[in-house]
Amino acid sequence: MSVGDILSILMFVAFIALIFTGFPVAWILGGLAVLFTAFGIIAEVDFAVPLAVNWDYTALTVDRVWDVMNNWVLVALPMFIFMGLMLDRSGVARRLMNDFVRLFGGIRGGMAITVVLIGVLLAASTGIIGASVVLLALLGLPQMLERGYEPTLAAGTVCAVGTLGILIPPSIMLVLMADRMAMSVGDLFLGALFPGLLLGSLFVIYILGYAYLKPSAAPVPDDTEPVNMALLLDVLVAILAPAGLIIAVLGSIFFGIATPTEAAGVGAFGATLLAWFNGQLSLPVVKSVLQETSRTTAYIFAIFIGATAYSLVLRGLGGDALIADILHGLPFSPTGVVIAILFFVFILGFFLDWIEITLIVLPLVSPVVMSLGFDLVWFTVLFAVCLQTSFLTPPVGFAIFYMKGVAPPEMSARTIYRGVIPFILLQLIGLICIFLWQDIVLWLPSQAY
Repeated sequence: MSVGDILSILMFVAFIALIFTGFPVAWILGGLAVLFTAFGIIAEVDFAVPLAVNWDYTALTVDRVWDVMNNWVLVALPMFIFMGLMLDRSGVARRLMNDFVRLFGGIRGGMAITVVLIGVLLAASTGIIGASVVLLALLGLPQMLERGYEPTLAAGTVCAVGTLGILIPPSIMLVLMADRMAMSVGDLFLGALFPGLLLGSLFVIYILGYAYLKPSAAPVPDDTEPVNMALLLDVLVAILAPAGLIIAVLGSIFFGIATPTEAAGVGAFGATLLAWFNGQLSLPVVKSVLQETSRTTAYIFAIFIGATAYSLVLRGLGGDALIADILHGLPFSPTGVVIAILFFVFILGFFLDWIEITLIVLPLVSPVVMSLGFDLVWFTVLFAVCLQTSFLTPPVGFAIFYMKGVAPPEMSARTIYRGVIPFILLQLIGLICIFLWQDIVLWLPSQAY
């Protein structure tokens, strides 16, 4: 094993270890990049070990960071974040919740199904996990508990459905992946649409089956409203606004009318109009949304800069070649290698945030996947679905933390953890379906082009 290999392993192990200190991830990544650049220079100067990481390499790191910050694709990130936060304030979800509850109230498990359907619409409108989980918890959780729903079912439904926003386009995770992989954002958006809808469908099927097998877990209220044309019209009107915004954003991308950056601007403007139309637009709301957008964007870009420097130094030490050799050396078929990568990512999701895994691990393993002959769009969407489970798996399940922050005091963390277990299994079933039938991902992009 060469000196570069040893330094690469130490660099990765140091990152995993320092994550648990609670120190900001961006500083950990940037600090390790600087530290191991120094180690590379010392190895070359004092021990005559030839490494790519030297004084000249530091200039390359600065140039690469500048290229990242000068990328127009990433302008879509703050726009999509603004769009999601403004929709959160617009009151659209509250109206949808009220009308969907009236429509599905007579179905056993109908309240949970309502949460799933609204969660899918929010996912296609926001792409922000925290906003989706908190909003669904505030709107749907109290009503489910009041109607006698099993707390674990109610908590699990809200947490799992809230995570769909990271997968169903427009997704900020897919934007980051596309930039990191030098891929088309439109291809990833098209490829992720059916997998996201598949997961939502699996959630609905599970809720219906569980409510049928255990009626006490999702009782039907006595005061259900009969379904008539007036009710259907109310639901249709409530859907029109968010559906129109989704079509304007995704349709303009899918049909080549606008770039993702331009479509993000359309979405931000449309969300602002919806808030104004619903009487929720005010100076304090705009100020709050802008401040939250700035904080979230700064957090993501700080990690982006740190991860760019970290990844570049890791590559200079030979870390990418080391990982490729390890994966090619596994005693598995090409399919087995992909399964091993996904299993490794699933385990990492217990401890790391999706941003770090996306920015560091995905670029290192994707060349190996391509060399094995797999489609990169398919693998990237698989990677994204696998990462989605990281929001539900302890100890760093962010959806669980968001949920606990707004849940009633009597709902314990243990109840929430128990509630998400079936949905983690459902997400793994969805992952297996996408793995076995690649056309779930590839059919729509192939038809579009």
